[in-house]
Amino acid sequence: MNGQALPEAAAGINVPSGADYDELIGRVADSPLYNEDLRPIRREERSWHGRNILALWVSISIVLTTYTLASGLIEEGMTWQEAIFTIGLGNVIVLIPMVLNAYAGVKYGIPFPVFVRSSFGTSGAKVAAMARGLVACGWFGIQTWLGALALSQILGRLLPAWSSLHGHNFIAFGVFWGFEMLIMAGGIEAIRALQRWAAPLLTLVLLALFGWAVHAGGGLSAPLAASEQLAHGGHSFAELFWPSLAANIGYWATLSLNIPDFTRYATSQKAQLFGQGVGLPIGMMATSFVGIFVTATAFMVFHKVIWNPIDLVPYITSSNAVLIIAMLAVMVAQLSINMAANVVSPANDISNLAPHLISFRGGVVITGLIGILMQPWYLIGNAAAYVFTWLSGYGSLLGAVGAVMIIDYWLLRGRRLELEALYVEDGLYPKWKINAFIAVLVAVGPMLPGFLIAATTPGGIPAHPSLLIAIYSFGWIWSFPVAGGLYYVLERMAARRLAVA
Repeated sequence: MNGQALPEAAAGINVPSGADYDELIGRVADSPLYNEDLRPIRREERSWHGRNILALWVSISIVLTTYTLASGLIEEGMTWQEAIFTIGLGNVIVLIPMVLNAYAGVKYGIPFPVFVRSSFGTSGAKVAAMARGLVACGWFGIQTWLGALALSQILGRLLPAWSSLHGHNFIAFGVFWGFEMLIMAGGIEAIRALQRWAAPLLTLVLLALFGWAVHAGGGLSAPLAASEQLAHGGHSFAELFWPSLAANIGYWATLSLNIPDFTRYATSQKAQLFGQGVGLPIGMMATSFVGIFVTATAFMVFHKVIWNPIDLVPYITSSNAVLIIAMLAVMVAQLSINMAANVVSPANDISNLAPHLISFRGGVVITGLIGILMQPWYLIGNAAAYVFTWLSGYGSLLGAVGAVMIIDYWLLRGRRLELEALYVEDGLYPKWKINAFIAVLVAVGPMLPGFLIAATTPGGIPAHPSLLIAIYSFGWIWSFPVAGGLYYVLERMAARRLAVA
């Protein structure tokens, strides 16, 4: 539908309203590519302002995996300054595709599985969406496992026999998983409700940890100096920088694809620009610095490296009340990131496989089950496996997918989509965009040997890296421009052939 000029245009929104909207839905309602959860969201239905998106980013940044990310870089051989610089640069870079892909979500009110149909095809989109969805399922399992460990700490204080119970952490995992399923089945508004109080609470927890560290360490300088002793990985900054930067970009490569799942509820383009541009850097940098500083202080005070705050809290306090409050805060953090970053996307992706059969709530349950099957207790691994294999590995794949999406929408289509055609088979958009898959395979293919070598090498980085490892070490930084550039060239060549014919 070409549509007419709409009042929403001032806010960067191009979704029909009133009778026009009803007619649009009526024409696509019987399509196998449509269901209620995938429909475009009208402006009058949107309630996410800039402050809501900012709170979203702050809350999903203040989690254990962010906290330990900087400490993991130090363990591998970086100083605290180098780690903070690398994390900051990585998040500035990933913010660019985040904002670019978010634009279509605001403008057309569509989720990621619908948006990706324009670049990968109405059938090919399911492959691209499930690649991202499986990664999110892995993250869901990891965050749920960490939340379960916090629950297990609480139960260990309240029930003396708990810690001696066989498989007690797995029992806690099942309980926490079930609670998440109940909350997340409430849909997108349940997520927004959590952000209202989760972000302020988690900020207070960060400040409390930071306050303890300043007091116990006698200020800032001594703990930061002590952190230099943790840089014992045996690699120089030059060797660590590129794979670490790629891993930090990869940390949010998942959400950089499915950000339209959230921005389709944004009230304007300004709201998503402000919320993301402020919330992402602040949340990540603050959490990363606290992770480094608190870990360094713990090293000074207890003479041992305690990376995980779940393990640190019992050292800090013997008070049951304090420990329970702290562990509840950790559980809120894990619930918040799972609801915001790791469930909405795969649930939509799974629903997109059979829109008439699987609802959003059904997708949530399937996501949770896959998260269990991926055995998150193994996925966490050590710092090297987490940073150089998990983050860099999936970041390489999703970087290529994201590049195709951005080139297609911004350069080849000039930010214009045919909304109705996105929900129709055999219409304007073909079932398969072969050039998109060629671009992704050419970009990612040379990285697979390096990924396998890194995954089987202690520390993640071989002492004398080959060309294949060198390519893999760039991760997203390699796959994004290679896939994007090749896709642009292939599509331009195809357009010229059609013009000649």
